[in-house]
Amino acid sequence: MSADSIIDVSNAFKRRLETALINSTVPGTVFVGPLDDLDASGAALILFLYRIVPNPSLRNREHSVVSSTPPPPAVVFRNSLPLDLYFLVTVGTLPGSSEETLLRALGFAMQEMQADPELIIKNQTVHVTLEPLSTEDASRIWTLFPTANYRTSIAYLATPVWIDPQHEPSLAASVIEDRLSAGPRLGEVTT
Repeated sequence: MSADSIIDVSNAFKRRLETALINSTVPGTVFVGPLDDLDASGAALILFLYRIVPNPSLRNREHSVVSSTPPPPAVVFRNSLPLDLYFLVTVGTLPGSSEETLLRALGFAMQEMQADPELIIKNQTVHVTLEPLSTEDASRIWTLFPTANYRTSIAYLATPVWIDPQHEPSLAASVIEDRLSAGPRLGEVTT
C-alpha cells in the first residue's frame, strides 16, 4: 500500500458502514471525522480514527505485494511500516430519528462487520475486529470533544495497514550463468 493507506482503509470502512445502513433501511449517511464536526450533523453513524500505532508483531518483517507488472510475481519491501488503526463508530444525530433507530443502525453496522470482517484494498487484506473499549478509554476519547454529547460508541481495530516505501525496490541483475558449477569457460586456463 502507499502513503494513502490510512485514507483508503477509512473510505473502505465507510463504504461498508453505508452498506449496513442501506440494508437496515435507516436513512442517513456515514460521516468520517471528528465527533463534534458541524458536517457530522445529519449522519446516522460517525467513523472516527482515534489511534494509530505500529503493529508490534509485523514491525521488522518484509512486506510482500503482488507485482503489478510481473516478473517478479511479488515485490518485497524491506522498510514498510505496518500499522494498527483504531476506529470509533458512534451513533450520529440524525434529525427526526429516535435513539432506537440510531441504535438499530449501529446494530446493523456491527452485523455487517462481523459477517465479513475483511476489507480488500489494492489486493491486500485488512482485518477489522471489534475492539474492547473500557469506560475509561471511551471517556478519554470523548473528552477530546467537549462540545459533543456522549453517544453510544464501539471501537474497531483495522490491521495490518501497510505504508510501503515510495519507490519499489530495484531488481538485481539476472543470473546468466552459474560459474561455480559450470566449470571453466572455453579457452580459460585453470591452475
